[in-house]
Amino acid sequence: MSTRAGGRGGRVVLDRAGIQRALARIAHEIVERNKGADGLGIVGIRSRGDHLAARLCREIAKLEQVEVPCGAIDITLYRDDLSRGADHPLFQITDIPWEVDGKTILLVDDVLFTGRTVRAAMDSLMDFGRPLAIQLAVLVDRGHRELPIRADYVGKNLPTQRSERVWVRLEESDQIDEVAILPAAARVAPAAKGAPGGSDTTAGRERVGRSGGH
Repeated sequence: MSTRAGGRGGRVVLDRAGIQRALARIAHEIVERNKGADGLGIVGIRSRGDHLAARLCREIAKLEQVEVPCGAIDITLYRDDLSRGADHPLFQITDIPWEVDGKTILLVDDVLFTGRTVRAAMDSLMDFGRPLAIQLAVLVDRGHRELPIRADYVGKNLPTQRSERVWVRLEESDQIDEVAILPAAARVAPAAKGAPGGSDTTAGRERVGRSGGH
């Protein structure tokens, strides 16, 4: 595994193979806990949580030989920093083309940090119906919770300093599968449309969502 992250002085903690192993293990845990995939729906939190949700749907389909409903949710309108004048919120499409009522919904995100993104996602999800239950799967749990939220399935528990950045890049959006820890001084420039970028989770930048931390 590489120990450098894109020339930014960071440390790679999950490479392509590590991410795949983590998702395969999570898929097995989901099937075991839910005694199969019947009544399960998977919803990824944009952005990058939606890519991970699609991968989990494929993994579970291979295990159970059934197609699991998969969707994506945008939490921008539910961010708790909008009332504070958040700069230039980026709106994305929510796509849940199936009934939420009565299903066990698995929310999927890349990094669990303060818990504010997950809270916003649950608020948004409730506008689509009343699930039987909501579970949470994350690729990385970096700690530093501000809300009483805990993941049911975790790919990697990653102790971090609050000032450090956790940088997630996925093949679908960034042309590489990699999770890295970057020092506080490192900057991750926003990617141009269609260019490689990454999900940067940083203390002090989240009051919800994609602007950093979850």
